[in-house]
Amino acid sequence: MQHDKVLILDFGSQYTQLIARRVRELNVYSEIHPFNKIPDDIESYKAVILSGSPFSVRGEEALHPDISKIRGKKPLLAVCYGAQYLAHFSGGNVSPSNTREYGRANLSFIKENEPFFNDISEGSQVWMSHSDTIKELPTGGILLASTHDVSNAAYRIKNEMTYAIQFHPEVYHTTDGKQLLKNFLIDIAKINPDWTPDSFVEETVDWLKKKLKNDKVVLGLSGGVDSTVAAVLLNKAIGKNLYCVFVNNGLLRKNEFENVLKQYEGMGLNVKGVDASARFLEALKGLSDPELKRKAIGNAFIEVFDDEAHHIEDVKWLAQGTIYPDVIESVSATGGPSATIKSHHNVGGLPDFMKLKVVEPMNTLFKDEVRRVGASLGIDPELLGRHPFPGPGLAIRILGDLTAEKVRILQEVDAIFINGLRDWDLYDKVWQAGAMLLPVNSVGVMGDERTYEKCVVLRAVESTDGMTADWVNLPYKFLQKVSNDIINKVKGVNRVVYDISSKPPATIEWE
Repeated sequence: MQHDKVLILDFGSQYTQLIARRVRELNVYSEIHPFNKIPDDIESYKAVILSGSPFSVRGEEALHPDISKIRGKKPLLAVCYGAQYLAHFSGGNVSPSNTREYGRANLSFIKENEPFFNDISEGSQVWMSHSDTIKELPTGGILLASTHDVSNAAYRIKNEMTYAIQFHPEVYHTTDGKQLLKNFLIDIAKINPDWTPDSFVEETVDWLKKKLKNDKVVLGLSGGVDSTVAAVLLNKAIGKNLYCVFVNNGLLRKNEFENVLKQYEGMGLNVKGVDASARFLEALKGLSDPELKRKAIGNAFIEVFDDEAHHIEDVKWLAQGTIYPDVIESVSATGGPSATIKSHHNVGGLPDFMKLKVVEPMNTLFKDEVRRVGASLGIDPELLGRHPFPGPGLAIRILGDLTAEKVRILQEVDAIFINGLRDWDLYDKVWQAGAMLLPVNSVGVMGDERTYEKCVVLRAVESTDGMTADWVNLPYKFLQKVSNDIINKVKGVNRVVYDISSKPPATIEWE
């Protein structure tokens, strides 16, 4: 089935991926490409969106897209930098604003009878994030909206389906952002919103059948949502030719190896458990740099799967549950100017000695989309509701070097925290939770004796896709109970703190 699709040109904004996600919430398929690598088949896209950027259109480093095949020929929405770019290079005027225009604002004026603002009223909250401002509209520009501080907050170009906004409709803080995108994509661009979880399953299974044919595939299961959904998709496509391997890397949560193997019983999957904990801990010995730890874990995973693959006659493929945020954070979004945040153990291909080809059926999906696809496949809601857990496991929640004793301490702490969330009916109100073990000791008093033991950090965040996240305001009484339980029951810990930083500027994990 051929879906209408939207092209998003990436100028390096931290919000570019959120644009794609918001578009997909409307059941419209979107793709992100670098601003300077516009696809040759531009005719196949029904609309184009220009993202924001950390650069200034007035600077020497300004990013210059060639939109000659787009502007005036396709519906075009220019966001922030895109809006400034159209103004600055098309007869308008962009100047530095007196103050950085960042944060919440409200629309104080909306032009009447404009389909772009259907069902959006004056007073609607928007989110600004720019240091330049549009002083004069471009040639043919028609003002559509203003805020108290930004006169030219939205405009369109006469006789074109070109729209531009100075705010970000993709972020949570723009309350009518989804409505505005709907107005542009569905009402103005006339896109058919038919890209659904059911259609993704049908098309992906068909694609896997054609790609893999009768080849054998080995898949690394983690017990989490991503690899489980990938396994069920592949099983639906190739059945008995799928060989699932669940590796105990020694960095899992308490009792997780046994619990996960039991979880997969009855799902019709061919699953083998491999205990390689000693191998991973040896590979991590003496390493404290987070990137080196991630790479060591990635290498160890590859070695384990290479060993297991040799036990499967004529296996051709390694399947992975890689999802879009993994790819985004490991490399620049799609080759554009975005910054690398951190590498992921399951991104970046395989070494030459490993003769398997890689198949990643979900590397274009966000986490919430993976869950919706899982529901479409009939996977148990309790499994789909599991919190994300990092591929490198507790290795990146133990800051500094690793030892078996540190792993034991953090496993005990994590179990008390996670079980406490379940007991207090808080688990499903949190997107992700975990504990970090700090590489510092602090002075404490237990009984009449002085202690000098470890400090642990509890972290709980709310999010929809992991790209942005806010800390969760857990009840004080819950935190008091968990802290007391940890200090009393986990030998080696005498201090518990709670992380109240959001992403950005922090990340969800500490390494």
